[in-house]
Amino acid sequence: MAMRPRSQYYIPGLARVYANLDEWAHVLIRVALGAILIPHGMQKLFGAFSGPGMTNFIGLLQKVGYSPAVASMFGWIIALLEFGGGILLIIGLFTRPIAFAVLIFMLEAVRFHYGRAGTMFWTAPGSGFEYPLILAAIALYLLIRGSGPHSVDARMGKEF
Repeated sequence: MAMRPRSQYYIPGLARVYANLDEWAHVLIRVALGAILIPHGMQKLFGAFSGPGMTNFIGLLQKVGYSPAVASMFGWIIALLEFGGGILLIIGLFTRPIAFAVLIFMLEAVRFHYGRAGTMFWTAPGSGFEYPLILAAIALYLLIRGSGPHSVDARMGKEF
């Protein structure tokens, strides 16, 4: 595949700024996703930030139609993915498998929220799906690109 030439900048002086920050943009997106996931996991696991805790979260999953066994299994998977996966994303360890799991989870969240609200907008009754959609897009980016140069994966010299 032929590489296309890099376009010229409208403000040429910014080229150096962009070049200096380029490698850190990847870290920023990985850390941002992890930092968003961790408190959500804390809400479920520990009841932090006025969260439901595991018993109430599993109850919520049952209320929306999951059987008790499936609700319990999914509840723990979701909570551990958000909390533990968020930590792993921040440090850049096992980024691709975590990003894949987050992508699947967020696509299910899109489906769920669209089914409840029938709209993209979170301000609609029942909430919309734009929040999980953007998180799914970020997870897909990390699945494709991996951990990046500033990560534990890079330090170990191994990546999925």
